Amino acid sequence: MGPVEPIRFDTKIAILLRDDLPGWQRLNVTAFLASALAAPERIGEPYLDADDTPYLPMFRQPVLVFAGSKEVLTAAHARALGRGLPLAVFTSDLFNTGNDRDNRAAVRAVHRDALDLVGIGVHGPRNKIDKILKGARLHD
Repeated sequence: MGPVEPIRFDTKIAILLRDDLPGWQRLNVTAFLASALAAPERIGEPYLDADDTPYLPMFRQPVLVFAGSKEVLTAAHARALGRGLPLAVFTSDLFNTGNDRDNRAAVRAVHRDALDLVGIGVHGPRNKIDKILKGARLHD
């Protein structure tokens, strides 16, 4: 059997976080935004270990996490909307809510251009995602 070719994806799953968030908020926002991007066509098969213990499936491809300033995040949000890509948002108001109903109400109460974004999640063609994330850097 010859060498196995690496799997290349035409799409990218990306999460962009505001770079001034404390660690716990970065993790919380990442988890929420990843859940929004977990469409059935992006989820792989369930896992099994050597003892046939079943585990839940995960994304089929890597999730890349980026960081940027508030300005980079605002610009990326506008570019994603301008390119018509599905988008998940997490605003600072969501740190003060405790459930999905209140989260949705908090976002609904604010006009698009006034959202205090702390994170966005987006999936789409690699070249479009790369343009949307202009100015962001891979999260360290």
